[in-house]
Amino acid sequence: MAYLDINNVVKRYEGHTALAGVSMQVEQGCIYGLLGPNGAGKSTLIRIINRILAADEGSVTLNGKQMTDDDITHIGYLPEERGLYKKMKVGDHIVYLGRLKGMTKADAVASMHWWLDRFDLKEWENKKVENLSKGMQQKVQFIGTVIHRPPLLIFDEPFSGFDPVNAEQLKVEILALRDQGSTILFSTHNMSSVEEVCQQITLLNHAQVVLNGSVDEVKQQHKKNIIAVETPDSIEPNDALFTLLPSDPVKHDTRIKLAQGVQVRDAIAWLNEHYVLTGFTEVLPSMNEIFIETVKSQNAPQNNE
Repeated sequence: MAYLDINNVVKRYEGHTALAGVSMQVEQGCIYGLLGPNGAGKSTLIRIINRILAADEGSVTLNGKQMTDDDITHIGYLPEERGLYKKMKVGDHIVYLGRLKGMTKADAVASMHWWLDRFDLKEWENKKVENLSKGMQQKVQFIGTVIHRPPLLIFDEPFSGFDPVNAEQLKVEILALRDQGSTILFSTHNMSSVEEVCQQITLLNHAQVVLNGSVDEVKQQHKKNIIAVETPDSIEPNDALFTLLPSDPVKHDTRIKLAQGVQVRDAIAWLNEHYVLTGFTEVLPSMNEIFIETVKSQNAPQNNE
């Protein structure tokens, strides 16, 4: 049984369908990528899960039960549109957010101190939020999202505005939260971060699910039968087995695309007989390539002839 089960969710506005029967199942302790171009329906789905909007059709269950407003205390939500009370002191603000989620003051204060220390923000506890840099404000908002240790976390573009060093720190914390049992719904346009942290993904386009599965499965499904061959020799084309592709200027390997029906082992066996091979790897597409290819394919005009 999925921890978060979204079943055939539909949301309509006047003259527009934002979600057209979207279903996805998020297992407990998983980081699940919710992907899609702008306007695909991601934000609408997140708002429905957060009980900000109501679905017109379908259901959302959490841990086997139909979601109610009471479940909001079990969710930590980091929206794409950040917002903090700039005149409040950092420590007071974090405690306030914890109290809103049902924490006692003592627990909220203790958790606040732990997280400020974790993010090297201890010296800023009694400073006003407006005195912090944008990156530090982003950290404070993240702390406010996770302070009550909710079992379900929803991050909408969590790395937006972070430099590479702080983005790496945030990634480490997200992975740690997963390892401690949190289930994480992760919405982003940053495909490299999807490859680094997500186990499962759903890709939305035009209000519908167009792709889902594990990251490894999706990459296998979209592979182009390309192999990177390492050899000191200059390989000549063999039309019966493969065609040559442009080499990678960084890795200095030779890329070959297998002919239709040719197995990897057969091509490698032939190459090994005729050249000195020092290694080979199957080239899998990146999530960025898969995203672009799938969305472009979905958006292409359909020929009905």
